[in-house]
Amino acid sequence: MVKNTEINLSTLSRDLKKSPSDAVVIGVGQGADGPVLLDNPLTARSAEALADSLKALGITGAADQLVRLPGLPETGAGVLVLAGVGKVSASQPLAGEALRRAAGSAVRQLAGLATVALAFPTASLADVEAVAEGAALGAYSFSEFRSSKDGLKDPVRNAVIFTELAGQKELDEVLKRATLIGRAVNATRSLVNQPPSHLYPETFAEAAKDLAKGLPVKVTVWDEKRLEKEGFGGIMGVGKGSARQPRLVKVEYSPAKATSKIALVGKGITFDTGGISIKPALGMGDMKSDMAGAAVVLNTVLALAGLGLPVKATAWLCIAENMPSGAASRPADVLTMFGGKTVEVLNTDAEGRLVMADGIVAASREYPDAIIDVATLTGAQLIALGNRTAGVMGSDSVTGPLKAAADRAGELVWPMPLPEELRPSLDSQVADLANIGERHGGMMTAAVFLREFVGKGKDGEQIPWAHIDIAGPSFNNGSPYGYTHKQGTGCTVRTLVAYVEDILAAA
Repeated sequence: MVKNTEINLSTLSRDLKKSPSDAVVIGVGQGADGPVLLDNPLTARSAEALADSLKALGITGAADQLVRLPGLPETGAGVLVLAGVGKVSASQPLAGEALRRAAGSAVRQLAGLATVALAFPTASLADVEAVAEGAALGAYSFSEFRSSKDGLKDPVRNAVIFTELAGQKELDEVLKRATLIGRAVNATRSLVNQPPSHLYPETFAEAAKDLAKGLPVKVTVWDEKRLEKEGFGGIMGVGKGSARQPRLVKVEYSPAKATSKIALVGKGITFDTGGISIKPALGMGDMKSDMAGAAVVLNTVLALAGLGLPVKATAWLCIAENMPSGAASRPADVLTMFGGKTVEVLNTDAEGRLVMADGIVAASREYPDAIIDVATLTGAQLIALGNRTAGVMGSDSVTGPLKAAADRAGELVWPMPLPEELRPSLDSQVADLANIGERHGGMMTAAVFLREFVGKGKDGEQIPWAHIDIAGPSFNNGSPYGYTHKQGTGCTVRTLVAYVEDILAAA
């Protein structure tokens, strides 16, 4: 189901002609006084002549700007490409995310070429990694359902990173990590981009098994019979309206020398009609992306396993299809969740929190050091934070490090509060709580609901927990930008990997 090819990453320190390419990419920044040609491998004469011509060529250095020029003999390539990196300052080095975006934008826009040389400034290994990661993210396409490839361009297959650091032994690990991150994000994108005719609970579970092949992970699948028997009332309650029965998938990575234990819970609604509380037809097709959280946590654990990090990481994929039928849950129904709490369903379109509640309880029973859930949970997230910024809520001990990890990874995440006055709005007249509450601040109300299902650790205190709402940034309906393509984005995979790396480094 996920058929992505990967870009081949390598480095070069001298003479671009020794590694022939179809195009050589050089960065241009937006300086205070106009466009600035960044450090590059051109001869001083060529660089000076090019710098003097930037304004005349209409080059500004704005992010995502890409201008193709005839190649220079000294580069060994037929095309010289000038790629904008955005604003630059003589007093401040170029940020890693600017490099990541510029490299990703160039590789994305140069689809159709086989090999591209990227000659951005790389003063550190972190800079090289940012360029490599951007290239891996930019070299993506999704065309498996096209009957003809006419007019489609294959993504760039080889990226050569020009850097004076080439030859350092640490670069092997840098390129390996960038490749694994690219694989995880792109696999997430491809799962999100699958049509609901092909991706539904059973096939999602099979895809998880396929992606896990060759990695030291264990995959366990609960079918509808086991879910019913063991009392997963949230997942069953949401999924029973569909002819395609729900699944719970557990993906475990348990290295012998693990020093930390983390649980990741993902919302996997393979298509969301809203159920009986049906959504408007306009835009409903985008609801194929309502399983993005489950795709994120799956591929995060697979990336951790590929990197061989000493952490026990478990992903819980809570998968169902939310459909209206004679068997579907109705408004005013009461569901008994896994663990025994009862929930009155006042709106069947608030279904994600129901499947997630089951997964959070199951994760809690294994006493992890922290639980992080990821979900395309609320339209209120878009109202609060827009299309590109995810909201994170929960325990300060988790949300703070998550924000720091997101900053390091180059992803937009913003902490939001969980006001205590929102909890009474979830009170039900007939059950332990209702599945909807206060309309205003709905993103936070949904998180308050999920918090009710976070269990206690062995010390008797609530397990540290965070909720990430990716409703907006998980799916790009606008134009491509940077390394971000249309439709599935794979957002927060990088943040979660960085979070684990950071907690391991701090241990």
